[in-house]
Amino acid sequence: MLVVVPAYNAARHLRELTTRLREFVCDENLLVVNDGSSDGTVGVLQDLDLNYISFPENRGKGAALMAGFQYAIEKGYRSVLTIDADLQHLPEEVPAFFAADNGRRVVIGTRKMIAGVMPFERRLTNNLTSLIISIFSFCRVRDSQSGFRLIPTEVLKAMRLKTVRYDFESEMLFQAGALGCRVAEVPISTVYEESTSYINPFRDTLRFIRQIWNRIWV
Repeated sequence: MLVVVPAYNAARHLRELTTRLREFVCDENLLVVNDGSSDGTVGVLQDLDLNYISFPENRGKGAALMAGFQYAIEKGYRSVLTIDADLQHLPEEVPAFFAADNGRRVVIGTRKMIAGVMPFERRLTNNLTSLIISIFSFCRVRDSQSGFRLIPTEVLKAMRLKTVRYDFESEMLFQAGALGCRVAEVPISTVYEESTSYINPFRDTLRFIRQIWNRIWV
């Protein structure tokens, strides 16, 4: 399994993240994709002696993930595990995904929507998008916006992903459902302390609505 970390302006978290990930993942199976960061992320990656791909400009989280997926396919990995660079996802929970990997299903890290921990607007949009994705994917998805997820490369090969921003992860679930791929869940912690979100709730919700429109009418 390849662990892919999309990173945008993540220099202040990468050293801790890498130290903790290395307890469970060897360097050969760890890839960071720098999405045009301007904060010294590349320098940190070089110091840490990690495998990485670096974009000269910011292209979006979806584009960073696609680069990681292509790397995994080319290297012959069975599955890809994606984990955010801002420590909202705990590296100590990676083994739960390893245990759930059978090479045939998507596995989503599902958080509890805890008031006072997860911001209200994030709980609202997550619940709404999860409901809609569950309907269109024909399976229960309770945390559609979680970026802590495992995807078999055989499923990735069959997908025709087009988006490159934060709606990319929703598009993945729509297409997984269309392919008849089962979606499983593992519980993960809900963490928001000292992390910066680059999600724009209004703009990214409009992108999600556009996906729904295209799925119904196109």
